[in-house]
Amino acid sequence: MRMVWLIFGFTALILAIIGIILPLLPTVPFLLLAAFCFARSSEKIHKWLLNHPKYGPPIHNWQNSGSISDKSKQLATVCMLIALIIPIYLGLSWLIVSTQIFVLVCVLIFIWSRPSA
Repeated sequence: MRMVWLIFGFTALILAIIGIILPLLPTVPFLLLAAFCFARSSEKIHKWLLNHPKYGPPIHNWQNSGSISDKSKQLATVCMLIALIIPIYLGLSWLIVSTQIFVLVCVLIFIWSRPSA
C-alpha cells in the first residue's frame, strides 16, 4: 500500500508542478494531496515538501488551521473566472456552462469560507 501512496504522491506533485506553469491548473490542492500521500508513504519526501520555502507554508497553513492565504483565494478566483470565460467564448452549450458555473460557485464558497492565513 505504501507504494500506491507514493505513486499518488508523485502524480499529485507532478500535477502541482504543471499547475505552476499552466494558469488554469491549480497548484495548492495538488500540493496538499501530495503532502497527504507522502505522509503515508515517505517521511523523507513529506518533510522535504513541508520544509520547502515556497510550497511548505500553504501546506502548513492548511494542516494546522484549515486556512488559505488571501493571495491564494484571489488567484483561485481569477483562474476560475478565466476558466469560465473560455467555454463561453468557445460557444459551448449553456448546459455545460451552467454546470460549470454551479461547480465554480460551490468551490468559491468553500475557498472564501475558509479562514485567511
